[in-house]
Amino acid sequence: MKRQTTNKIAVALITIMAALVVVPIIMVIVYVIYQGLPAMSWQFLTEPPTNGMREGGIMPAILGTVILTFGTAIAAIPLAVAAAIYLAEYAADNRLTHWVRLAIVNLAGIPSIVYGLFGLGIFVLFLNLGTSIIAGALTLGIMTMPVVISTSEEAINAVPQQFRTVSFSLGATKWQTIRHQVLPHAMPGIITGMILGLGRAAGETAPILFTVAAFYLPELPRSIFDQTMALPYHLYVISTQVPGMPLAIQYGTALILLLIVLSLTLIATVFRTSMRRRRDW
Repeated sequence: MKRQTTNKIAVALITIMAALVVVPIIMVIVYVIYQGLPAMSWQFLTEPPTNGMREGGIMPAILGTVILTFGTAIAAIPLAVAAAIYLAEYAADNRLTHWVRLAIVNLAGIPSIVYGLFGLGIFVLFLNLGTSIIAGALTLGIMTMPVVISTSEEAINAVPQQFRTVSFSLGATKWQTIRHQVLPHAMPGIITGMILGLGRAAGETAPILFTVAAFYLPELPRSIFDQTMALPYHLYVISTQVPGMPLAIQYGTALILLLIVLSLTLIATVFRTSMRRRRDW
């Protein structure tokens, strides 16, 4: 009887704690939707800002965010997945590997403003790329890589050793085993880490503040060496730097950014669930 009572109390406490985490998040989302919906229109989504950004739309900022996210994926994902494969399958279990993994975990927790200053020093000034899309994408890519490496390595290590043993017994090489047995089964976790990392990159302001973001551009970027507007920085600008900015436009911009990030998270969840249902283990 005492054990049942203790179990009920534990379940109740866990439920309350979960509600304390989930309810505020839901309230924030609902509030942003409520405040931002009046600004939603075709003009708002497809036209550039006008009248000192107090009217018009946010199309250049949306396009800039999409471009930067795509550039981040190109810069980060191939190297991050390759590093995860090496650490999980090839690297020896020694002190050096331990320190490398520890460094990756620490890099994932570094404040984004530090990555922004790093991108300013290396890409903008030292490599003379200027404030450009390529400098911003490389900075966001470096910021995203630790997260993708960690999640990808965990997904690879989660694949049962029996798959490797059977593949080796049939005469497959190490790389053939990784390519045809390990990676397909680890792909749900790898892709989830990729998309969540890109979702974080899409919502960051500090790294692009020093490397790519423009206060206002009358034209769309024409090359990777041009500046671009981006939703996180645009939201910061219209909320703090533009007097008389209508509240609906501020929350409308926040709503679009929120929908982009939530869409990436939803895609990751759906894809992971779909692929896990196809697994044999």
